[in-house]
Amino acid sequence: MTDQIFFDTYAFFEVIRGNPDYEKYIKTEIVTTIFNLVELNFTLKREKGKTTADEYLDKYAAFAAPILMGDIKNATDMRLKFKNMSFPDVIGFVVAKRLGIRFLTGDPDFEGMENVEFVK
Repeated sequence: MTDQIFFDTYAFFEVIRGNPDYEKYIKTEIVTTIFNLVELNFTLKREKGKTTADEYLDKYAAFAAPILMGDIKNATDMRLKFKNMSFPDVIGFVVAKRLGIRFLTGDPDFEGMENVEFVK
């Protein structure tokens, strides 16, 4: 079995932009949530247009893990504590933790946190 890692939206953008520090993660088994895909699709539509955004959404859709009610409870608790974090960020973080996999991001809000693979 391949290694799994949770892709925060930040990680998707770094892969799309061709950041060489993220190349090794492309070979892993990617996990994300539908909320990260919403954030990715929306931002790509603003930056690159509908066609490109929807192509990436279709490419990554199969990687979305289910979100449980417990994830929502834990994520909203986390969001109350870390007010600068977005809902996709905190939901993704708690899903990664539940699944026992690392949370890949370069978002400075997560630097130094447990279970985070922080790559700029």
